[in-house]
Amino acid sequence: MPSRRHPFRTMPFALCILIAACGQKEAPKKGPVEVGVVTLTAQNVTVSTELPGRTASTMMSEVRPQVAGVIQKRLFTEGSAVRAGQPLYQIDPSLYRASRDEAQATLASAQATAAAAQAKANRYRILGQSEAVSAQDRDDVVATARQAAAAVSQARATLQTTGINLNFTQVRAPISGRIGRSSVTPGALVTASQTTALATIQQLDPIFVDVTQSSARLLELRRALAAGKALPASATIRLKLDDGTDYPLDGRIEFAEPIVDPDSGTITLRARFPNPDGLLLPGMFVRVVAPQSVVPGAILAPQQGISRDPKGNATALVVNRKNKVERRIVAATQAVGDKWLVTSGLQKGDRLIVEGTDKVQPGDIVKAVTADQAAK
Repeated sequence: MPSRRHPFRTMPFALCILIAACGQKEAPKKGPVEVGVVTLTAQNVTVSTELPGRTASTMMSEVRPQVAGVIQKRLFTEGSAVRAGQPLYQIDPSLYRASRDEAQATLASAQATAAAAQAKANRYRILGQSEAVSAQDRDDVVATARQAAAAVSQARATLQTTGINLNFTQVRAPISGRIGRSSVTPGALVTASQTTALATIQQLDPIFVDVTQSSARLLELRRALAAGKALPASATIRLKLDDGTDYPLDGRIEFAEPIVDPDSGTITLRARFPNPDGLLLPGMFVRVVAPQSVVPGAILAPQQGISRDPKGNATALVVNRKNKVERRIVAATQAVGDKWLVTSGLQKGDRLIVEGTDKVQPGDIVKAVTADQAAK
């Protein structure tokens, strides 16, 4: 006969369903995601670039002898500052002093001969007027007097030359600056035609810095200036030393080479920096921070608000007036400090998401707070 189901056998199952239904509570609804934003502003931005450079002395002179002889003394301290005209070396002057004395004697003899010849010429001129002497004798005496006068001029020039050579036995500094090491010692024989310099003097205050810039970048800048997209920047520049520290004094661009290096495609610029303490030495590697142009009404966006898509395009997430997230493709090609210089894609007043970009997608409704509040 058919079995009858006991009513109490189904009660545990129904009771479990009832308990499970009672234990389920309705999940609370989530509100809009909170993101930190920065409201963008427009401002005039000075675009600077760092260029590698090398220091060079403003003046350099290699000290060489102008007469031959043996070095008697070195009259300077190596590495010290010297002034123009300061004696540096003493060459043995004995031979040149003797030549000068001989020239002085020759001049005195020529002057005596010239005086006698002139007196005779004066007498013959008077006698010639009375026809006491022939015209031929008178002309010969006058010619002899002129030859004696010419001999005096020649002897005087020889004396002047020997005096100059005697002065050259003291080798003097041609310019003021800092002198390097000496290549000769007392007792060395030097000549006027030698190729080896005795020492080198370099003027270090002010000092030049030669930098190179891409010719393509320079053409781009000139086109921007011509189109009015940029304003000319100041010629004042700053310097960073090889250890990363800033040089305390500003410099100025002096000129740019009128030709482009065909091998590197760069243009050499020369800047001048004051160097009163001698901190900069020729040949040092430095970096010049040079303002290129002033971009009017530029947008500076924090770097954490700019990302790259798989194609490499710069993108940004902004919150529109309806508190919805929009994705923008922007042009951010240059960094200015800790921000990107954005030339298109963002405008003044846009709210750029800088905190919580990984929590939202385009089209989401969000709660925008300032970046400082979001960080707290």
